[in-house]
Amino acid sequence: MPKVKIYNSQGKPAGEVNLEPKIFNVKIKPELVQQAVRTQLANKRVAIAHTKDRSEVRGGGRKPWRQKGTGRARHGSTRSPIWSGGGVTFGPRNNRNFTLKINKKAKRQALFMVLSDKVKNKKFIVLEGLTLSAIKTKEIAKIISALPVKKSILMLLPKSDNKIIKSAKNIPYLKTINADSLNVYDIMVHEFTVCTKDCLAVINKTYLK
Repeated sequence: MPKVKIYNSQGKPAGEVNLEPKIFNVKIKPELVQQAVRTQLANKRVAIAHTKDRSEVRGGGRKPWRQKGTGRARHGSTRSPIWSGGGVTFGPRNNRNFTLKINKKAKRQALFMVLSDKVKNKKFIVLEGLTLSAIKTKEIAKIISALPVKKSILMLLPKSDNKIIKSAKNIPYLKTINADSLNVYDIMVHEFTVCTKDCLAVINKTYLK
């Protein structure tokens, strides 16, 4: 059973806690983690680039010149794709669908793998508790600086706490997320994961149904 140290708000060790092996001691399969990250990023993607085809370009209602007798090639509209200012053929459209799917069980297993990796590399830090008296960035920055972490931190909260969330918003290398809303990408992209002791019970309850 994996164990990690518990730290108080002054950054001093305050005991140890046993972690759930089904979540924090899982064999890592890079290909499954890669699939989960790729799926998450693809599903967040929004098609912005959009070109108009000949039916959407303004103008071009009148035939540019008569069909015969001019010596020039015949044309029906100046909005044809071969004309300057005309429509675009096979250009990017904003109705493209980038959605990918992943099995729920596989997605959850990938989450367990990245959490296990953090524990294995001693980048999963447990706080005894975290409460702020007011919305104060300086206060949360002081707590973070006392912990054995470097910049790029994901902080897990047992439930939404407006004081902590708003205080952390001004720290560019710190992101907060609720323990029942974890995702593979956020855990991977941040070097350290910090959570309170209460978060562990929320994680166990949420992901071991």
